[in-house]
Amino acid sequence: MQSNTDTTATDHETVRAREIAGEQRHLDTVYHRLEEKLAEAEYILEDAAKRVHVGTPGALAERDAQVYRAGAHLQRLNNEFEDFLFGRVDLQQADAPEEHGIPSNTPLDPADPTVAETLHIGRLGVLDAEFGPLVIDWRAPAAAPFYRSTPLEPGRVLRRRVIRSKGRKVIGVEDDLLRPDLTPTLDGEELPVVGDGALMASLGRARSHTMRDIVSSIQKEQDEVIRAPAAGATLVTGGPGTGKTAVALHRAAFLLYQDRRRYAGGILVVSPTPLLVSYTEGVLPSLGEEGQVAIRAVGSLVDGIEAGTYDTPRAARIKGSARMVQLLRRAARATLELRAPQELKVVARGEVLRLDAGRLRTVRGNVVGSGGTPLNLLRPRARRLLLDALWQEAVRDLPRPADHYARERRQEEKEAFDEYVSDEAPFLAFLDAWWPAVTPRAVLGTLKQSRNTNRIARGAVTPEESKVLAASWRHLSEHGEGALSAHDVALVDELQLLLGEPARPKFREVDAADLLTGLDEVTTFADRNARQRERVPAERTEYAHVIVDESQDLTPMQWRMIGRRARTATWTIVGDPAQSSWPFPQEAQAALDEVLSGKPRRRYTLTVNYRNPAEIAEVAAKVLALAAPGTPSPSAVRHVGVEPRFAAVTDPSPEAFGAAARAELELLLGKVDGTVALVVPMDRRAEAARWAEGLGERVVTLGSLEAKGLEYDATVVADPTGIAGESEAGLRVLYVALTRATQRLTVLSGPDDLPDAAGTPALLRG
Repeated sequence: MQSNTDTTATDHETVRAREIAGEQRHLDTVYHRLEEKLAEAEYILEDAAKRVHVGTPGALAERDAQVYRAGAHLQRLNNEFEDFLFGRVDLQQADAPEEHGIPSNTPLDPADPTVAETLHIGRLGVLDAEFGPLVIDWRAPAAAPFYRSTPLEPGRVLRRRVIRSKGRKVIGVEDDLLRPDLTPTLDGEELPVVGDGALMASLGRARSHTMRDIVSSIQKEQDEVIRAPAAGATLVTGGPGTGKTAVALHRAAFLLYQDRRRYAGGILVVSPTPLLVSYTEGVLPSLGEEGQVAIRAVGSLVDGIEAGTYDTPRAARIKGSARMVQLLRRAARATLELRAPQELKVVARGEVLRLDAGRLRTVRGNVVGSGGTPLNLLRPRARRLLLDALWQEAVRDLPRPADHYARERRQEEKEAFDEYVSDEAPFLAFLDAWWPAVTPRAVLGTLKQSRNTNRIARGAVTPEESKVLAASWRHLSEHGEGALSAHDVALVDELQLLLGEPARPKFREVDAADLLTGLDEVTTFADRNARQRERVPAERTEYAHVIVDESQDLTPMQWRMIGRRARTATWTIVGDPAQSSWPFPQEAQAALDEVLSGKPRRRYTLTVNYRNPAEIAEVAAKVLALAAPGTPSPSAVRHVGVEPRFAAVTDPSPEAFGAAARAELELLLGKVDGTVALVVPMDRRAEAARWAEGLGERVVTLGSLEAKGLEYDATVVADPTGIAGESEAGLRVLYVALTRATQRLTVLSGPDDLPDAAGTPALLRG
């Protein structure tokens, strides 16, 4: 005899199977319609190809536009989307008709349980042959109730459903009943509710090494940020796990959907590390957006440079400070002067003309003047003023011209003198040595010499700080050898502004045979097009909208670098002061205020931690209380029933600690299905990589500053005392490390931080 419990479970599975089958039928209809649209797009491309020989310019332009539109549409349709159709809302009757394409979200009768309308939500909008909506694009206003409705403010939504599919097969549904006080009905039958809630089902899924989009589980406070107005600056704060990074990426997709023409200038997303770029770069393609969004690490914003090393905390503090602007200005000019010859000697008009060191200093001062012209662009002015000074030497003993005709003759003589001297090898060699083209690396090379740095840096940084800077650049070469840090990249960008691109010669090489025949150069359209492409920068230098992720870590110099790429842009800035690794927030705020320069600002706060279970969040909160007293922790929405594990190694040898760390990783690999991270102090990264050798692709090792923004099923935080002691911001960095895990956390301490009787290390006892 079957028990009531067994009967209930069987009935539940029957309902689930029936609902999955119903959603499968709708998904089949959607894919059938997509195949029709694919065939239409391919037909348009084939038809356009047949118009190759159409003669009129107008017809050719129309053909090209048709090909472009059809190709872009075909690319979108051909994208492989996981969960193409992911949501559904069952709505009550609206109290007002649709206006401007936006349906009312107020029910005509709040007590009416009848489903009047059902909308399916997906990654792209799909219409049937009669232009009825089969799928609503998730960014469309009509999809907003799927994200905005809550049990407290349900609007018209009776039931919200998340649909999970793999390829073209529906594999599961999870429902939220937003009006539990009613018994919703559809076509006279009670509306079933399947599963334990869409959000909890999503949060429990195993992590991989790339971020998933959250398009099917966006919550109300997140959706408000995603759909916020674009003008000015949108500032978003939120603790670990509140979805800041995901919200920022989804906002980029929403802005492009809302006004693609306005953002044709591109959207730049700035991430703190290359690891976070790799982790997030698949999100936008999964949302149907590619091409117009550039995701760059802060150490990769300057074209042709990729940060490849880390600064010590002390060097980072100095390089990030706004004081570096003054130092770099001095260093750029000093680089010109340090190797400059002290005498110019040329032969002209039958005599030897000389400019001594004092005269050359005067000329140099006149060249630079009081303006802000980049130094490399001043070379033509330097050439002219040197020629003027030489001419003054040449005519020093001659009487002044007495009349207009004498002045004209003197001017003609001056022009002939300039032409003669400027082509002379001694003058050209002197000019190259006295005003060479200066590169940012050459300036940093000047500063790596302590004797230079002490003189140049006086008043900008202290003598001790100048030694730290010199030591950090000692490995650099003017010829491009030696890796730069992310902080160096911001300095290089500042120097590029101070130096400017060297002036290019305004002549082209000409074949001698052409001179004899008098023929002009003959080029093809392809040749001219290739040359035009060569003149176009490889990357954009300005953007229409800039999104800054983990903004709390940016230094004043990095804010200046980003600001130069956003002179006319709108902004979205997300961060959490409690996670900041930059120890001087007021200085960074001043730099941000200067960059935003009076733009209107709107502020949002994300308050719910969707990543960490409550058990892990409680441990992290103890460190937060030490790192940022008075800062509230975001509220964790779930419990997993597993407390964090605290382990300690009493043997002080590195080998013993490494063996213990490896054992903890192996233990976690057997308990979770997804990824496991080992987070260590920055100076132990090489050790950590050896400890984890051979454990497989699911394991990743990270320095404390590399963990920002990432998440894993399980995390081993090794040597928490070492992480906390790395810098003034060490406790905040430790707080970040402790909040990376979605399921399990292990804290492995050394002999200097042994746990108490309850097993908790002193550092985490609050």
